[in-house]
Amino acid sequence: MIAGVVAAFVAGTGYLALRERPTTDDLGRWTGTPAAAPPSDEAPFAVPADGSGPGPFAALSPTYSGTPTRLRVKAIGVDTPLETLRLGPGGALTPPRDFAKAGVYAGGTLPGDTGPAVIAGHVDSKRGPAVFYKLREMQKGDRIDVDRGGQTVTFTVTATAWYPKNKFPTDRVYGPTPDRQLRLITCGGVFDHSLRSYKDNLVVYAVAG
Repeated sequence: MIAGVVAAFVAGTGYLALRERPTTDDLGRWTGTPAAAPPSDEAPFAVPADGSGPGPFAALSPTYSGTPTRLRVKAIGVDTPLETLRLGPGGALTPPRDFAKAGVYAGGTLPGDTGPAVIAGHVDSKRGPAVFYKLREMQKGDRIDVDRGGQTVTFTVTATAWYPKNKFPTDRVYGPTPDRQLRLITCGGVFDHSLRSYKDNLVVYAVAG
């Protein structure tokens, strides 16, 4: 399970699921203070907890196959091909090689399948804003489109939250869900020069539909 894999290296590194390479020279310097409040403790499921919603005779969810190839977020002007992200030798998720592209974690749930899919991207570099620089501007109700196997999977943002990397809520972000969900993740907050990394992470929660 993705939660177990992530928990293993989060506990070991003390940082988060998306960890910048410590030897990379091209790291960002954005130090804006996050303003968004975290959502409630309950996971933002598309199906209400009281059991209301679509009945047993509702239309079946579409099925998807193939590799996710593109991410589009009109609200913040993002339209990017997707790199394939995997875990590195130390157990950390390797960030995208290209600062202008986002990447999908291929070892976990893929967008459109049941569970929490993960797409990560850089917030900036020494050259300026990167692909997820405006991710902090996303709001509840914004639309996210992911191309996969010749089809488009559409998600709707339900919440955004900032988390300190040393207190990253692994179970909440990566735990199993009863429906098709998506997490967009980037770094932010204060830049720690000694660690060459930002102290916080921004997570955008979204559900299919």
